[in-house]
Amino acid sequence: MSIQSALKHTVLALAVVAAGPLFAQGTPINAAAFDALVAKGPVADAATIASSTWATKIKQAGTLRLGGTQTSNLFSSLNEKDGKIRGFDAGLAQLITRYILGDGTKYRFTQVTSSTREQVLINDQVDVVLATYSITPPRAEKISFAGPYYTSQAGVLVKSNNKAIQSYNDLAGKKTATQAGSTGPAILAQFAPKAVVQEFQTHQEALDALRQGRVDAYVTDYTLLLNVLSLGTGDAQLAGAPFGPQDLYGVGLPKGSDGVAFVNAFLKKIEADGTWAKLWTVSIGQRTGSTNVPTPPPLP
Repeated sequence: MSIQSALKHTVLALAVVAAGPLFAQGTPINAAAFDALVAKGPVADAATIASSTWATKIKQAGTLRLGGTQTSNLFSSLNEKDGKIRGFDAGLAQLITRYILGDGTKYRFTQVTSSTREQVLINDQVDVVLATYSITPPRAEKISFAGPYYTSQAGVLVKSNNKAIQSYNDLAGKKTATQAGSTGPAILAQFAPKAVVQEFQTHQEALDALRQGRVDAYVTDYTLLLNVLSLGTGDAQLAGAPFGPQDLYGVGLPKGSDGVAFVNAFLKKIEADGTWAKLWTVSIGQRTGSTNVPTPPPLP
């Protein structure tokens, strides 16, 4: 399958999720199924570990240092009852941890934001960042990316009673939130140049501004907006279809790291053995009413 058709397939699957009347709002993740999937993940042999200085360093340390988030409902969310982080990105991180260390729980977590993801890698505070991390040329100048492992576009979120904004074409003159350090500001500059853009440091701050009426709309990664709808609060809705350039998610690694080849080989393995599809189903599909598993974007 070509990269164009693969990306189109994924975006169409996301669009079906958002548009359908069977949208299963507020469905919690099946924690037992998620944990069991991670526990069955592949484990690299000694020769595979030895082939990568990045993986060898983690193996010798006995812990993978992970940069991620705890508030992305579908991708990486902290369960305060058991202290575990679950979701699509969290699952990939734990599967990588298991692949290297034989135990998916042997990671040390560092909270990152859109503005700090490169710096924690540059400063050697983490080994890897998995945080719906879009691959862009400016970021790739500072760090290296494995993947892509997922794709999305931009979307517009408004209050559920907002009828004036039907798509990004209606943002002119409207106070529009987005995340600083994300792809949002550049996308707005291109597709809604007359929007009154307000940048926030975190996804939650932007959401709060929308819910409190301080802004009229929130533009960010479409998949992150599915997170909001999956929480089932009913106070927000998507305005129009996904738009803008394809947003490829990558695994952030230190600049020049041979971890890129190692992680790409790992991704090919879990895509081929069905683990990727199972992780998508338990983390996203079952919680958003979608049974149409998207095709992962082609790997290099």
